[in-house]
Amino acid sequence: MAVINKDTEAAPLYLTDFKPTSKLVVPETTVSTPRFPVIDAHNHLSLPGFGGWDKRPVAELLDMLDRANVRVYVDLDGGWGEDILETHLDHFKAAAPDRFRVFGGVDWTKWEELGDKFPEWAADRLRQQAARGAEGLKIWKMLGLTVKDHKGELVAVDDPRLDPIWAVAGELKLPITIHIADPIAFFDPVDSTNERWEELHNHVDWQFPSPPFPSFMTVVNGLANAVSRHPEATWVGAHVGCYSENLEWVSAVFDHCPNFYIDISERIGELGRQPYSARRFFLKYADRILFGTDRPVDEFIYPTYYRFLETDDEYFNYGIEDIPRQGRWRIYGLYLPDDVLEKVYYKNAERVMLGIR
Repeated sequence: MAVINKDTEAAPLYLTDFKPTSKLVVPETTVSTPRFPVIDAHNHLSLPGFGGWDKRPVAELLDMLDRANVRVYVDLDGGWGEDILETHLDHFKAAAPDRFRVFGGVDWTKWEELGDKFPEWAADRLRQQAARGAEGLKIWKMLGLTVKDHKGELVAVDDPRLDPIWAVAGELKLPITIHIADPIAFFDPVDSTNERWEELHNHVDWQFPSPPFPSFMTVVNGLANAVSRHPEATWVGAHVGCYSENLEWVSAVFDHCPNFYIDISERIGELGRQPYSARRFFLKYADRILFGTDRPVDEFIYPTYYRFLETDDEYFNYGIEDIPRQGRWRIYGLYLPDDVLEKVYYKNAERVMLGIR
């Protein structure tokens, strides 16, 4: 008879120390080279933790991208300011024009100073950014959560005063990559039921409880309204349309708005834990999904994405850490057919980001 050590059994185990090792014996496929060339439609080059490529030789970055078969890299850092846009155009775009697309952005801080003139000013600045070389517009989650007008009132994602900005993007054929909400758990109470408890305790600034912030559905429905109201513009909903936990909601926006696309950046953790639903989603909307990582260029992240899309591997880690920071679970591969992989890897982005028909 086995003897149970009651003292050991009763000893508390902190969640941070719980790192179970799976005993499953299942295939483990390494996919170093994707089935097709890749356009990374959502990434950064100088954000903290992304490798500091603005201070390193471009040739070193290109070598890493070549090894991963990433042919074009869409850099969204210009969304943080025109000074960054200028720097990246000079450092990356000038060095390898065919390998980089650099997006511009909106300086929301000017609203207080400019008042009612702000929207037209921002639209004009977008024209000037495009003339300088910006090839898209990046909108970050400040819009809808923290951006305020000159009266100190929160600006909704679908605020009609923003129409001139979206209209110029449509006129100039600049795709709008928009990230206006994080995982829905970030908006929930951070209690024992929150599946992102560890992540939110490590990053308290990622919590958006309502109140004082708008509800999650208010924000994402505002995105859907803006996309619907501006069919002349091409919209890319970052991170699976900002609602990767609910593919039915994303599908409904797809069905209603033919000008709406998504990228999968930083959401294979969500997609890979619902592999049946995700695979059906990819097969049905193969023309609307763009590859993207939103992760530092390294030897781990691209093969992990390729493994997720190409193989039927089961229950594998999607993060660099033993316990992925985005959720304490494992994911499953989608085993997508070649015609879908080709569209997701590069053909859709060629059309949406590069204007190649």
